[in-house]
Amino acid sequence: MQTALKTRIPRRTSKAKPPRDPRREVLRKLGEKVRSIRHQRGLTQEMLANSLALSVAYVSLIERGGRNPPFTTVVAIARALGVSTRDLCAE
Repeated sequence: MQTALKTRIPRRTSKAKPPRDPRREVLRKLGEKVRSIRHQRGLTQEMLANSLALSVAYVSLIERGGRNPPFTTVVAIARALGVSTRDLCAE
């Protein structure tokens, strides 16, 4: 008679959150910068999206750090906001 092997998955003993993924942090910071500058310019997500020929949903995802836009899109966003890519990507 065979017995089923039980595989134990170790539990996390610490309540501490795992370290943040540095790539995600970069995207989050980029998104915060886009949102901040967009607000300073008095633009809505819809206005920015229309000027870039992007969907509002995509702009929203970028602002929330949920998308990794291609560099060409980052350049286009910077131009639409009237800043340099350096300003947009600076920490």
